[in-house]
Amino acid sequence: MDAFSSGDLEAMQQVVERDREVDAYEVGIDEDCTLLIARRQPTARDLRLVMAVSRIVTDLERIGDKAAKIANKSRKLHAVAIQRIPRLSEIQHCARLAIEMLQSALDSLARMDIDTARQAIGADKAIDAAFDAILRQLITFMMEDPRTISEALDIIWVVKAIERVGDHASNIAENVIYIVSGEDVRHTGAARMKTDEA
Repeated sequence: MDAFSSGDLEAMQQVVERDREVDAYEVGIDEDCTLLIARRQPTARDLRLVMAVSRIVTDLERIGDKAAKIANKSRKLHAVAIQRIPRLSEIQHCARLAIEMLQSALDSLARMDIDTARQAIGADKAIDAAFDAILRQLITFMMEDPRTISEALDIIWVVKAIERVGDHASNIAENVIYIVSGEDVRHTGAARMKTDEA
């Protein structure tokens, strides 16, 4: 996101290159999880932990993919001589929300804290609302000036990647709830409802 704002091509390239490292970590951790299950045959909470870690690693890898997508779209946007759409401050705001949500989800994992996990899940609503607001602004730009369509579509890809980071952070938090309580709240809305009630 810093590179998106500043146009720092070197930073964009570093993000793209580091995505390969993230991919390699995912493969290595998955292998470790498989070996752990085969050799130790964990049960109950230990098995939940190994299974959830495997899913969390996949979410983290996909977050890396989204960062690489943002870097690639940023490179394309900054390569164009004329920028017809201002870099909306709402995009940085949406990114901050997603980063805070991810940090909260990872904190809940480190501390095995269900309450923090539920708070992280609840934060996804604000990201979705910010995404919708940005989308409306970009549609307005496109309607008013068709020359902005290509640029607006690239920005939409960036904002959609940010929104997906929030979704992956939510998945991580849901897995923390599963590890600690044994309750699988994926696709149920249970964790979100408990957050709303609180």
